[in-house]
Amino acid sequence: MVGAPGGGSPLENANPLIYRRSGERPVTAREEDDELPDSIDDREIFDLIRSINDPEHPLTLEELNVVEQVRVKVNDAESTVVVEFTPTIPHCSMATLIGLSIKVKLIRSLPERFKVDVHITPGTHASEHAVNKQLADKERVAAALENSHLLEVVNQCLSARS
Repeated sequence: MVGAPGGGSPLENANPLIYRRSGERPVTAREEDDELPDSIDDREIFDLIRSINDPEHPLTLEELNVVEQVRVKVNDAESTVVVEFTPTIPHCSMATLIGLSIKVKLIRSLPERFKVDVHITPGTHASEHAVNKQLADKERVAAALENSHLLEVVNQCLSARS
C-alpha cells in the first residue's frame, strides 16, 4: 500500500480520479461597487470551499470532485447555506474531517447570520447518517474544535498549499 503524505497510515484511495478545476469567476463592476448590496450566491460559497485541501492527498476538494458548485445551495434572504460533499470512496474514514473542514471554512468566512448545513451527498458513503449527525451537532463540532490536534489538521486542510 502507498503511505499517506508525512509517513502516516496507508492511503485508503491511493489512486483517486483527478478532475479539472473550473475557471475563476470574473468579478463584475456591480460586485466591486461598495455602495450596492452584494448578496451571497452559490458560486461565492463554492469559491470559498473549492481550494480546501484533502487531508489525505496533495489535492483540493474540487480536484477530487468532493465538492461541486451544483451541490451548493444558498438562500441569502433566509441566511442559509447547504453544501453536499461526496467522498471519493464509500468507506472514506476522512469524511467527517472533510465535512468539518468545509463547515469551519464557511463559519469563519460568512457573516454570523448564516446557518450552515454541511452533509454527505445521499447514497455516497457507508456511514453517511452517522457523519451527517456529527456535522449537524453544534456541541460536537465545538468540542472537536477544542481538540488542539484536530484543529491543527483542520487548519492544514484550510491553509494554502506551498
